[in-house]
Amino acid sequence: MNQSTFDSAFNLTGQTALITGGGTGLGFGMAKCLVAAGAKVVLVGRRKEQLDKTCATLGKNSFALRGDVTQLESIPGLVKQAESFAGPISILINNAGIHLKKDAVHTSDAEFASILQTHVFGAFALTREVAQGMVKRQSGSVIFIASMASFMGVPKVLAYATAKTAIIGMVRTLAAEWGQTGVRVNAIAPGWIHSEMTAKALNDDPPRKAKILGRTPMNRLGEADDIGWAAVYLSSSATKFVTGVVLPVDGGASIGF
Repeated sequence: MNQSTFDSAFNLTGQTALITGGGTGLGFGMAKCLVAAGAKVVLVGRRKEQLDKTCATLGKNSFALRGDVTQLESIPGLVKQAESFAGPISILINNAGIHLKKDAVHTSDAEFASILQTHVFGAFALTREVAQGMVKRQSGSVIFIASMASFMGVPKVLAYATAKTAIIGMVRTLAAEWGQTGVRVNAIAPGWIHSEMTAKALNDDPPRKAKILGRTPMNRLGEADDIGWAAVYLSSSATKFVTGVVLPVDGGASIGF
């Protein structure tokens, strides 16, 4: 195997990725890495001003598209507009999410439903829409963002943990259903990564932060680029025989003590 063969395995030139929640945090980290690997990226989010700033940083292969995946009826138009910017979507990353830290007994039905609407219903509706083109073209990579809460009990995040656990079921079922079509479906399960969402969850709870670091063998939080390069890997031809996988990128948290 020569250097050219190695490089081509991870080269995303000619690919178009749609990333929800792409303006900040993990979404931005993944967008940076995909652009570096040669892909065009369409960033979808509710804050157009932030998306524009992010795209200014990323350069000419990035496109900002205001959209809200919880508005299910808008999704076909959203996909059509994204493809008008950058061509057929070959990589979909379901990253948009919201967080709720609250005791289970005080979590309202509306709050519970709101978390599911974004992480589960919105992600599925977008995946269903994008996958129609992928199936016709007999190729594509869909990536969901799972969580440590998909694997372990974490207090005060019942709705979030329920949604992130449901995602694993979607990944496995869609991977099995679409396996023969050339469409691969996988997930990344980030550990505790530096982000706005993590900061909100940990800044006011020093004991929880200490507990997280104490059970993470690498004894630190990760960086958004750690998730970004995992996304490049799962989007690339290097993983052409990988589907239905949930890849922890967590500093060992899921196996630590």
